[in-house]
Amino acid sequence: MTTIRRPAVAGTFYPGSRESLSRQISGFEVKGECRQRCVGAMAPHAGYVYSGAVAGELYSRIEIPPSVIILAPNHRGPFVRFALSPAAKWQTPLGDVEVDADLAAAIGKAFPALELDAAPHTYEHSAEVQVPFLQHFRPDVKIVPIVIAEHECEPLVELGEAIAECIRERDVLIVASSDMTHFEDAASAGRRDKMALEKVLALDPEGLHQVVHANGISMCGVSPAVVMLSAARTLGAKNAELVRYANSGDVSGDRSNVVGYAAVRVF
Repeated sequence: MTTIRRPAVAGTFYPGSRESLSRQISGFEVKGECRQRCVGAMAPHAGYVYSGAVAGELYSRIEIPPSVIILAPNHRGPFVRFALSPAAKWQTPLGDVEVDADLAAAIGKAFPALELDAAPHTYEHSAEVQVPFLQHFRPDVKIVPIVIAEHECEPLVELGEAIAECIRERDVLIVASSDMTHFEDAASAGRRDKMALEKVLALDPEGLHQVVHANGISMCGVSPAVVMLSAARTLGAKNAELVRYANSGDVSGDRSNVVGYAAVRVF
């Protein structure tokens, strides 16, 4: 029997109906942008009202390949170090998305610490909110969702290297789902996020891990970003671009207590 991962945050983080969701994402789409092939990307995962414009600009500039690996942090638990979704499909209001079973199996074989475990995915929003954007820009996309609770640098780098070896002959995009600094004033968040983004743009996974943990930067998806950067570096990535940086105060008007959002693409 086909296992379907049902949406956990439809109607809260993003609209719950096909028509409203499609209309909102279309509103975030930047028309006329040249879409380029990328090996990796970093995208925010807040409610669309806050971070949707940042994510929309990113996905407007990426040529979405047949398969996308979504690396997401674990906000909800249970805290499995590396959890691969065992579902055959993920459902959103835009329809069902097939999991790329062959690619998922290859990554699991290359990195034995990766566990098939549905529980960390059940209520986790950070992978789910990427899926409607991917569907919008490529309706036939397949995904490999991985939720990461690991915080040590070495195994994160090793997972990135394993992913790189599995996709070296495939057309695959790796998306790291991450928001940036949480619940500081906009000026402080901007300073902290600049430190982290400098390491992301330098394609330096170890440096990103070090600067985030040494400076107490509340970048929730640092682990997925380290994995993505490790994979990109292994695949020979040469350049990264900050597509857009914003914070929740740009929408709410409250700059005393914001969350930062960054969109990055890696070539």
